Formats: sequence, structure tokens, C-alpha cells
Amino acid sequence: MSAPRNPCRRIVVVGGGQVGVLAAAALRQAMPVSQVVLVGQQPNPASFADFAPTSLPNSTSMHERLGLEESEIVLKAGGSYRLVTRFQGWSAAGEEGLFSYGETLDPTLKTAFAREWGGTRQLGSNDRRQGSIAQMLAEAGRFAPPPPDQQTPLSEVDYALRWNPAAYRDLLIERAQALGVDYIEGQIEAVEIGEGASIAAIRLAGQGRVEADLFVDCSGPAATLSASHPDFALIDWSDTLPTRMVYVGRPIDAVIALEDRVSLVDTGWVTQVAGRDGLHTMLGTGEGVDRDAALATLGAPALAAINLSSGRIAEPWLGNVIAIGDASARFEPVGPYHLDLAHRQIELLLEMLPGKHIEPLERDEYNRRSIMMMEAVHETLAIHFAARRAQTIFGKRPLPGRVADELDQFRRRGRIPFREEDPLLAQERFALLVALGFTPGLPPAAHNADAAAEEQAHRDFAARAQAAIDFAPPYAQWLASVSQQSPAPAG
Repeated sequence: MSAPRNPCRRIVVVGGGQVGVLAAAALRQAMPVSQVVLVGQQPNPASFADFAPTSLPNSTSMHERLGLEESEIVLKAGGSYRLVTRFQGWSAAGEEGLFSYGETLDPTLKTAFAREWGGTRQLGSNDRRQGSIAQMLAEAGRFAPPPPDQQTPLSEVDYALRWNPAAYRDLLIERAQALGVDYIEGQIEAVEIGEGASIAAIRLAGQGRVEADLFVDCSGPAATLSASHPDFALIDWSDTLPTRMVYVGRPIDAVIALEDRVSLVDTGWVTQVAGRDGLHTMLGTGEGVDRDAALATLGAPALAAINLSSGRIAEPWLGNVIAIGDASARFEPVGPYHLDLAHRQIELLLEMLPGKHIEPLERDEYNRRSIMMMEAVHETLAIHFAARRAQTIFGKRPLPGRVADELDQFRRRGRIPFREEDPLLAQERFALLVALGFTPGLPPAAHNADAAAEEQAHRDFAARAQAAIDFAPPYAQWLASVSQQSPAPAG
């Protein structure tokens, strides 16, 4: 018979941004007999996950785990909703495509319909045959989150949340305090290595020594704890990901919209995340771009200019220290992948749930799956820079991992190969490729498709989309009605 494991006596989480607070709260909830101490170091502006105003729909599961309701994020953290992302100029100047979440494209439409429309509307056409119900709702300006306890025409529509990062962090702090997380404010001045290359303790300036059985590094790209481990090593991604500078704009002018934008301009890429606290803008440039030209492109007062060299930690779990989020991987914020990666790594850590004595097999499995998560993000970003116009602006780059095979299968067969630990569903990757200007081939089974069945599938899809539009309220009015007692936090 196997004996029950001894739980960790104390877990120390380093990092005072939203990633560290969330990790501490989740660990305390999962292991209530363990003391969880959060060392609240101020996050560096280069820690994109800590300042992220949004994530992917997957983050809903983390909120649910903590009992954090969407309504709380809307009322207390300036929350709003995203249905689609508009990609502009990636295949050619003036061209655009829309990306939406989930499986709202009817599978039967991925035949001649998919070949003709590629999951999006033809540019310049007024035809209503569009790629997803989410896209039609966004363009109609109508949406409200569907009630969880009943089926409605909006139930199949996936969406993402946005928020004011400072207010969202405050909301997480409330949850962490309610769960009994202990908080220490201080700077780490030394890391003590103990037996078996594990961290024995950290020393805080003016506060002495803090021991723990498990350390979780949420300190951002500095990786304060992980970088102190004797086996720490980095895997360089700079040959495949070309961004060298990221300019962060101050949020200005509240924007109430169901879409965000990722644009490619002559200077580099620009992301715009709409929010009740203002429009969050970032610009990423390659080598040799003039700073004044970059700031002019940003179009907002600059909060930070960040040098970027992309890569990941070779092993995110070393000894008894686990790197989460930007402490494990550093890459350009072309899309909401930083916080999503951190959330999924925290969920993986909770799945492993190490005890006082760490099992090497658990550590190996965490490293295997966490590395797949990081490399899947790496490959997703590399697809952006493989787009036709992106290669002109940033230069042609080698394709990492399985990107070349994926693009080949997509172009020839309209197929998305399965990949484990991917941030996107297969249908979402299909939509992303189309939005970036890649043209899908026709799946072999579609060559024998029945035209009448295709047309019926199109009518069914149009009916479902129209039902969703008819059911949903005007988004701006609905958001104003539910948030009128809680004005948006300042940016």
C-alpha cells in the first residue's frame, strides 16, 4: 500500500504582479494545510503577463477555480468582452481578416464554402456568408454573455475577457487574502542553494531568511529564483522571432468594442486592445528602426520601451523551484499569449501538486508538458512572421518546430495537424492562418461533397447566426447598464 504524501510545510511564491498573486491564491486553495507566502516584488514593465489587460478564453477555467465570477471582473476591474481580433496588413497592405474563438464555424461548411471564403468574408463583398457567429455579432455590435444555466443562441459563442490590470490585480489580492495567503514586501538579496541543488531559502533585504519546501518563480523575465539555480539554462528563440523593441503606450480614450486589432505597418506590428479604461497599444519593431519613427507610430504617450530577446528556460522546474509565465519564457506580445501561458502552467502545477518530497517523475512530466506549452506559443508566433508581408518587413526567418509541416498541410489539404498543449483549438489555428493571409487547400473528403448539402449547411449557419443577432442586446448599451454603478478604473 502507498502511504499518503506529506504536504509542503511552506510554499513561497515570488512576484507581486497578477501572475504571482493568482499562483499564490490557487496554491493556497489547493493545499489549505500548507502555508503560502507571497513575496511581493514589484513587476518589471517587461513582464508582459503581469500587465496584460486580457487573455484567451481558456483563462475562464482559472477564474472558475478561484470562484471569481465574470460579473466581479466587469464590476470591479473594468471588465469588457472580445469576440474577434482583426488582423490588418499581414499578407499585403490594405488586406485584413478576422479571427474568432471556438468552433462556431459549422463543420459542413469547410468544403467548397471553406475554399471560397476561408472562414472569413471576401474583402470588399457585402455577402453575409461569414466565417463565424462571433464575427457577425461583432460587426452587428450585439452581445451579452450567455446565462450559464440555459441554452440560448449565444451559448456556442466563445469569448475572451478584458480588464484594467491594476484593478484586476487588486481583485486577485482580495481573493488571496480571503484564502489566507501571507504577504511579505521585499527585495531578494540572496538565494541559498541547499542539498541536491534545491533552494534552501531566500534572504530578503532587511527582513532575514525565508525557508520553504517549494518555490514558485513568478518574478518575470529576470527569473530571480530560477536564474540562481546551478542548472539554469536558456533556449534562444531570437533567430525565429524577430521583434527587438517593444513600445508600450499609455491607455487613452475608452473604446467599447467587441474586437481588438493586430496590425502590420511599415515600422512593425501594432496591437490594440479595447477597454473601458482606454485603448491599450503596443508596437513591436525589428532591428534598426528609428526610435522617433516608432514613437510616432505608437500614437500614444509611451510608458516603456523594452529591449526584447526571445527565448525560454531549458527546464522550468529545477530542483524545488518552478518558473511560471515570463520567468519561463520571453516573447513578443503579438496577441494575448503571455497570461494564457501562465494560467495553463499554474493549472499544470496544480495537477502535479507536489508534496514535501518532490518525485523526479512528476518534475520530468511537468517539464515535458510545460516545454510543449512554451514551444506551441513559439510556433504560433512564428506563423505570424511567416506571413507574406511580415517577411518583407522583418525579413525571412527559419520556421521552428513543426510550423513548416503545418503550413504545408494547411495549404495543400486545409488541414491543421493535432498538437498537444496548444494555446488554440485546431479550428482557431485554421482561422488564425486565414486571418494572416494564408490560403487553405481543400480537404480530400470535400471533393465529393454534395452541393445541395453544402447549400443547406449554409442556410442553417445563416439561420443560427441571425438567431444570435436577434437574441443579443446592443453590446454598448448592455455593458453600460451592468457597469453604471462601477465606473471604469483609471488607466
